[in-house]
Amino acid sequence: MNLTARRILLVHPLGYSSDVAQQDIARKANLMPPLGLASIAAFLAQEGHTVDIIDCFAHPDSDNRIRDYVATYQPAFIGFSCTTSSFLDAVRLAEMAREQHPDIVAVFGGAHVSALKEVVLRDYPAVDLVVVGEGEETLAEVVSSGEDRWPQIKGIVYRADGNAIFNGYREPIADLDSLPFPAYDKLEGFPEVYSLPIFNYPKAPNSSCISSRGCPYACSYCDRSVFRRTFRYNSADYLYRHLMYLRQRFGIRHVNFYDDQFTFNRKRVEEFCQRMIDEPLGMTFNCAVRAEHIDPELLHLMKRAGCWMASLGIESGDEELLAQHRQNADLDMLASKIRQIHQAGIRVKGLLMIGLPGETEESIKRSMKYVFRLPVDDMNVAKFTPFPGSPLYEKIHELGTFEEDWEKMDCMHFQFVPHGMTRERLERLFIGFYKGHFSRNKVIWGYITMLWKSPDSWRRFICNLGSFLRFARSNDRMEQG
Repeated sequence: MNLTARRILLVHPLGYSSDVAQQDIARKANLMPPLGLASIAAFLAQEGHTVDIIDCFAHPDSDNRIRDYVATYQPAFIGFSCTTSSFLDAVRLAEMAREQHPDIVAVFGGAHVSALKEVVLRDYPAVDLVVVGEGEETLAEVVSSGEDRWPQIKGIVYRADGNAIFNGYREPIADLDSLPFPAYDKLEGFPEVYSLPIFNYPKAPNSSCISSRGCPYACSYCDRSVFRRTFRYNSADYLYRHLMYLRQRFGIRHVNFYDDQFTFNRKRVEEFCQRMIDEPLGMTFNCAVRAEHIDPELLHLMKRAGCWMASLGIESGDEELLAQHRQNADLDMLASKIRQIHQAGIRVKGLLMIGLPGETEESIKRSMKYVFRLPVDDMNVAKFTPFPGSPLYEKIHELGTFEEDWEKMDCMHFQFVPHGMTRERLERLFIGFYKGHFSRNKVIWGYITMLWKSPDSWRRFICNLGSFLRFARSNDRMEQG
């Protein structure tokens, strides 16, 4: 145990006004626990520190919670995990915390600050320290030492003599099995306040789980600032024990593996699935797969083990456009794999993107035609956003019009418009894509069957019917007062 024990508050910032959070359709449709913070909290607690988490997504009225916590406990550190859209809100909260406790150290981590590094400290005085990359070991070293030791700590950006200094990257954690399970118990209201996307699970309560870090591929639109080019994963035994813990401790009945690529290591997946078959936990799971790493034999094993839905990155049904942004842009192969998932009895969720550089009205229509002829049960269409840390970000102004408004960079706004397109036309095509999907008879029937396959989804849908209908008409995630 570390003899220099400290108290740390970790915060998951909301990114927009709490006044409208209750009307945010995105929150109603999908509220995921902040697993990164929960993992860091578990690691710090293991080192002997006192750690608490405030999740502003789960509890939008958290300003007073943070203010009261800081005033009462005077924590040595307050840490924020930031996306691009939530960064400025985190800055606001850091300033608020310092009003209560002037000596508190504000530490920022996550994809946004890992990409921008020195820029963050240069432009935002409220930020004392940036953790670049994964945070467990780095933050543990920071909180266990004084500022005089910061120059020796890898993986941080700090201030010295008015300058922002990056100490270089820390070696990634080689053995993910050495990490404790995330501190789900530190998330107030877990698991009841959290839920997976509607119609993406059969039973509640449910949760998310991360079984790997990084991705072995290098797509143009993906931010690689946290894990860079590494790809590591937990063993099959760790996965099984993790799910057993969630089942026994919290009664979780379904888990979504929130990995970029679940099936890359076939042997791991086979061992995990066989364990789930031989020693059933009464749980089902979703995962994301890549077409190159699935086949009928593996898919049928996954189905027997409880795989309920597989998400697959399609991105675009225009092969020429797709080839500009990812490896192995073979739409015939992709279609074949989607059919194999469907034939194995696993629901298929297609992940698509509108507005990539090079996108045209014709390419979007080709995407619609491609997807609509495949057995895709559900889909998520993101609005392309060039995030700091992605390969496209550096040259994005050459490829179209980009309005870099961080608070709107959440894949739900067209901040980037490719040459030859307008934002208004992209919005109409976006709505048309969803309407085309949901108006097909086989898709409608698929959702009707959710009455008995996922009754909790229908309960949530009916309770929020007005919000969903307004979103379908206006494409505005926030209800207007």
